[in-house]
Amino acid sequence: MILKKLQYLKKTDETGRPSTSTEDDNTVELDKEKSVDAEDHGKGKRSPKLCGTNYPVSIAFIVVNEFCERFSYYGMKAVLTLYFIHYLGWDKNLSTAVYHAFSSLCYFTPLLGAVIADSWLGKFKTIIYLSIVYVIGHVVKSVGAIPDVGDSTAHVVLSMLGLILIAFGTGGIKPCVAAFGGDQFDEENTDERRKFFSIFYMSINAGSVLSTVVTPILRGDVQCFGGDCYALAFGVPAILMVIALVVFIAGSGLYKKSPPEGNVLLRVCQCIGFAIKNRWRNSKTSPERRHWLDWAEEKYPKRLIEEIKMVLRVQILYIPLPMFWALFDQQGSRWTLQATRMNMDFGGGFVIKPDQMQMLNALLILVFIPIFDMGIYPLIELCRIKLTPLRKMTVGMILAALAFCAATVVEINVIKTVVEPSPAKESLVQVYNLMDSDVTVKFPGHSVFSEPLKSHEDPTGYTALPLADEFELHTVTVIHSGAEYQCALTFTERTAYSLFLHPAQPGGSVCKLVEDYITKSETGAAYLRFINTHTENINITVGTAEFYAAANYGISHNVSVARGEYKGVCKIDSSHYQIDLGLLDFGAFYTVILSNVGKRWSDFEKDGGYPSQQHSHRLANSTAPASMKSVLQAGWLMTVASGNVIVLTVAEGAGMEQWSEFLLFAGLLVGVSIIFSVMAYFYTYVDPDQLDKIFGDNKDNEKMKGFDSKKQEMLSLTDVPKQTKM
Repeated sequence: MILKKLQYLKKTDETGRPSTSTEDDNTVELDKEKSVDAEDHGKGKRSPKLCGTNYPVSIAFIVVNEFCERFSYYGMKAVLTLYFIHYLGWDKNLSTAVYHAFSSLCYFTPLLGAVIADSWLGKFKTIIYLSIVYVIGHVVKSVGAIPDVGDSTAHVVLSMLGLILIAFGTGGIKPCVAAFGGDQFDEENTDERRKFFSIFYMSINAGSVLSTVVTPILRGDVQCFGGDCYALAFGVPAILMVIALVVFIAGSGLYKKSPPEGNVLLRVCQCIGFAIKNRWRNSKTSPERRHWLDWAEEKYPKRLIEEIKMVLRVQILYIPLPMFWALFDQQGSRWTLQATRMNMDFGGGFVIKPDQMQMLNALLILVFIPIFDMGIYPLIELCRIKLTPLRKMTVGMILAALAFCAATVVEINVIKTVVEPSPAKESLVQVYNLMDSDVTVKFPGHSVFSEPLKSHEDPTGYTALPLADEFELHTVTVIHSGAEYQCALTFTERTAYSLFLHPAQPGGSVCKLVEDYITKSETGAAYLRFINTHTENINITVGTAEFYAAANYGISHNVSVARGEYKGVCKIDSSHYQIDLGLLDFGAFYTVILSNVGKRWSDFEKDGGYPSQQHSHRLANSTAPASMKSVLQAGWLMTVASGNVIVLTVAEGAGMEQWSEFLLFAGLLVGVSIIFSVMAYFYTYVDPDQLDKIFGDNKDNEKMKGFDSKKQEMLSLTDVPKQTKM
């Protein structure tokens, strides 16, 4: 029996002659070296167990590491778009483009991390080294958010450098950590390994939910350097990443550490490349083959070729998926920006910040997955409707398109609450009557205010005032209690004004024209100003904001104030008075009349409103060979990265209104859903276990020319141990 085994191991050299006994001995020695190498890397050692269970103690360090890492990543990313706009001073389109460029890079770099782990360093060292890069990126990003460090150019450079390092760090370790956790289990503990992955992915969502709640609070509720504290909002995730690295290193003595064993993706690419090259060279002289991949048979095993065929059939279905991710990943960019112009008060004192909207993603995943798996899907199956993974994915795409239709409706209603700037040769004007009775206002040559204006009544809104040129001087006539007053007022095109009419002051003036700030706050803050009807100057303090209103109908500057209930303090000479301002709500503009009555007017009020992935993994797991899972995951990550590229392209190149951009994405996804459903209809599910029936256990008996025995051994994918998961 031993002689028969040695005879099977006998191979031919490049000249076709049988190998000598020395070569056979070298083969045996190679196997011994591989065995020793595996033991040296911890593959053969058993880790201590948790409390008498079959769970290795080492997985506790891995789960804590993943929780902290996901907290650091999602926490930093939650405030990123607002950081670009309010700290770096970029416009919405550039901020959106850079946000999605960063997201895209985070999904391209896992390919690099997988190659490094499987072909060079191994999973353990890859996680350690790239986590250090990750930490450095967080520190650089946090330093760039400190206003006292350099000028605006330095802030941009530090921010971009930090984001690049973070992208390489998070992307590089992404394919390694889950697979490294799976390596800690003994082969017989499959149930424990499956439960570990459930706990592992729960820690991901827990870190995501918690971070997207906490970091926006650190940004908005903590003030530093005279504004929102982005340095703290980035600094806390940096600290969490340091903790993640320390925790992971602390468990190093308990881990099973497998040596690098070659990367499946590279071998697949080599096989495809050889097939294309061989077909190009020999297609005219050799007979036609059933499939273009069959041209690789001269060098690669048939089993490998059949496995690649299965993978490519699934990868073709991935082609429409980037459009889904183009919509899905806008939660942190366009949807966050939309939320800054909305009323985020859900009632009962429950108010969320615009950048906390992303928290709902991870939270709803945790809620809906059990509802669908244990409730909705079983009910549908009772109706004898077969729900395949592809059908579920199609429904998910349609729902995503409907979500963007809803976002379009919300955006249109948000626009209605915003004053549109006037066009060329036109101004906007509204009139406040602070006199004790009705007044009539006449503009020469225009009938913009034909009806009398009642005393102390809220303006009905802005009225368009045509101008003859870029500037125009109007002599406005004000009639009050039979007396006429003339006011010479200059209006500028594309500008909004408030005209205040007050009792005659020394010199006969009854008019005061003030330029208005009509752009809605991007942080959800309210704008506040005061009119002083007293004969003394008044200083007003509202929270941390300071106002000054001169005597005799002096008007303070507009100042933004964070949403909240306020009591202002008025200082007149040496006396202090308190005024109850009540709730200053999201995005509203308030004009407060300081008089004995203390009446508050609102120029215009706030606006209100509130605006699958797992099935693709099930498809990959059910229709691809076990050795090809990482290749499919690589393709999946490319769809996410490509979807982000679509968004940054549209954001920078389309130049569309936001509501029309939402509608464009919704329409494109509907079209893609139709194409995907057609592809899914013609797709035939294949059982990867059929390969075992076809090829049996004869996995290494294919002839491979130009390879030595060690390379031949590596090319049979069914012998490859667990690969790094993408």
